[in-house]
This record gives sequence, structure tokens and C-alpha cells, in this order.
Amino acid sequence: MLIFFSSPPFYTQYVHLPPVGTPMPPIILNNPKYYPFFTNALGAIDGTYINCSASAEMCQAAHDCKGGVTQNCLAICGFDMIFYYIFSGWDGSVADSTMFYDARMTDLHIPADKYYLADAGFSICDALIIPKCGVWYHLAEWGRAQQRCRFFCSMSW
Repeated sequence: MLIFFSSPPFYTQYVHLPPVGTPMPPIILNNPKYYPFFTNALGAIDGTYINCSASAEMCQAAHDCKGGVTQNCLAICGFDMIFYYIFSGWDGSVADSTMFYDARMTDLHIPADKYYLADAGFSICDALIIPKCGVWYHLAEWGRAQQRCRFFCSMSW
């Protein structure tokens, strides 16, 4: 599946970075909770692990933090739920920030006044906004703490 999603014809037909001058998504523009705070946000970026069958010599590098044998893929999704970018092929042991750095050096171009929303697995830079340290944002963490989220609790994407 990984090869299918990251190769032509699927990738070249369905995955595209947003063009310069793309209008602000209505979900941001029409909601006072998000506008004007996210006016320059293009979408969200995150890494995801996909199970793989690694060779014996590559198996150690493909182990992720949960002990599975995986590949880590970086994906960018817009507020319209369309994939803008997929960067695949890294071993499961590689961090999201390492993949983001390599993608920026390879072919991921982010306009100077725009940014993506990311999680704490990424480094601080001018192209990403990550949550404040100590603020819980995973659903499982909210359930354990018996408190409401402070940031994305009512987004209905």
C-alpha cells in the first residue's frame, strides 16, 4: 500500500501542495474561535507508522517506539481533508522532525508567511506551529485527566 500511495499515478494525480494564493478555508474564516488566529495555516502535518516486512539486516532500524516493524511516513493534510504531501520510505525508528527536515531539504516548499499545525514531535521553526508544552491534546490524555481540552476540542473537520 505504501508504494501505491507514494508512486505515480496515484501520487501525481491526487497529492498536490496548495498553490500560492489559495484562499483561506471557510472552516477558519467563518469561525471566530479560529479566525484571525489561524489565518495563515495551510493544514496539519504529522508522521504515521505503516507496518512493513523488513529484511533481516533492516529489521532493527525499522523498529518503532512501540516495538513494531514499521516505516514512518510524513503526511500533510489540508482543512479540506485532502492530502497535500506524502514523504515516505523512512524506517520506523526515525523521528518526525528528522523526516520534516529532509522533506524541506528535498522538495517541500512552504511559503514564507504560511505554516502548518504540528504536534510536539516536531522542532520549533517558522513553518510549523506546535502546541505549548504541558498542554494535553491527545484524546486518551483528556480522558485520563477528566478535563476538557483547551485548544482543538470543538473542531469538526
